[in-house]
Amino acid sequence: MEKSSLTALARQQLEIAVTAPSGRSAATVYGGHEHVLRQTVIALVSGQKLDEHANPGEATVHVLHGRVRLTSGDLGWEGSPGDLLIVPDARHALESLEDSAVLLTVAKTG
Repeated sequence: MEKSSLTALARQQLEIAVTAPSGRSAATVYGGHEHVLRQTVIALVSGQKLDEHANPGEATVHVLHGRVRLTSGDLGWEGSPGDLLIVPDARHALESLEDSAVLLTVAKTG
């Protein structure tokens, strides 16, 4: 059994994102390409976004720090710490409304 502190990892990734030219940073907590389930902490400085992309499978975004906006077409959902956003089965994007960290959980399909 392994234990991880998402709070510490979110703080660490935010520190990296602040100094990164892209304004973002990510670290896989569990899984990867060889697993169906993958969990990744993603940090984005305010105003940064993950551009629109396809959904690789069932996915959720758990907001750990800050505020984010998940959009899909004309629909949008805002999340703050503790919120769990269900990623729609459609093209979508994620924008940071302030310095933020999220836990992205994906169960790949196909």
